[in-house]
This record gives sequence, C-alpha cells and structure tokens, in this order.
Amino acid sequence: MLKILHKLGRTDGTEIVEAAVVLPLVFMFLLGIVWFGRAFNIYSTMSQAVQRGAIAAARPTCATCTQPTDNWSGTSFPGDTTVDNAVYAVTDLSNFDRNLFTANPPATPPASCSVAEPAVCNSSVSRITMCRSVALNGPATPAQCGVLVSFKYPFQLYLPFTSLNLQRIDLTATAQSRMEN
Repeated sequence: MLKILHKLGRTDGTEIVEAAVVLPLVFMFLLGIVWFGRAFNIYSTMSQAVQRGAIAAARPTCATCTQPTDNWSGTSFPGDTTVDNAVYAVTDLSNFDRNLFTANPPATPPASCSVAEPAVCNSSVSRITMCRSVALNGPATPAQCGVLVSFKYPFQLYLPFTSLNLQRIDLTATAQSRMEN
C-alpha cells in the first residue's frame, strides 16, 4: 500500500500538464490582443477618413481655382465625387475594400440649419452617407450649418474556441464639420 501512495505523490510530468492547460489560454489571450488591435486600427482609419470627407464637403472650392465639375446643388461646395475621393484617399492606404462600404444614414433625420435650405441626406454611389445643411448645435441661435459624413465597414474576428469566432461586426464612423462661406 505504501508503494501505491508513493507513486500517487510523484510530481513527474506536472509541468507538461500545466503547460497543456495554460498555453492555450495564453495563446487565446494573445490572439485576442492581435484581433482587437486590428479592429481598433480599422476604426481609427475610418474615423480619419470620415473627418477628411466632412472637411472636404464643408469647404467651398477656391474662387480663382479651376472649378470641379461636380458641385453640390449649384453651390461652390464640392459634390459627392470629391467627398468620396477624400474618404478613399485615406481608406485606400489601408487596403479597404470599397465594395464593403455600407451606407449609414442617421437614425433620426438631422435638423436643418435654415428654413430656406432643408437638410439633405443621401448615400452616394459608393455608399458613403453625406448629410448637408444640418444644424450642428441643435436648436441654438444662430444655428451652425455643417455636414455629416458617415459609413459602415465590416470586420470579422477570428478567435477559435470562443463565441466570438467568425463574428461579423459593423464598425461605424461619423464625422461632422462646420460649413464655411
């Protein structure tokens, strides 16, 4: 009997068992860091892209410069193609697939900044949502006229053996900018 108890008390191979339990957990933790870091990188790029798009949409073209062929509703503000190109200038550097962009219209229609000019929201051919002539500061007087630019982009997590594996998340970015005359 003493011989059996002596054999059960041995610790040979416990390091292997501990490693077999701990290493998969450490691996999952590191994999999670990598994938959530990638999601943050994509979101950061999206935020910068919509900011560039909003700034491009809110600034009139130069009076002495060559006028673009796509002005917005006969104004000196750039049209949808120019805004799309400002967004693409950022997203193309991170190899975004333009076909995966999804329009992201506001849940409630934005308030107009003037009675004469209603707020207009549309999604361009490239599925980037642009809202123009919106009141940025709510019902305050005088209202700050501006633009909103927004889109969604899908991201898929790869975390095996978790409930998050192959989950698709739609990352959303929205930016606003005050229109200048």
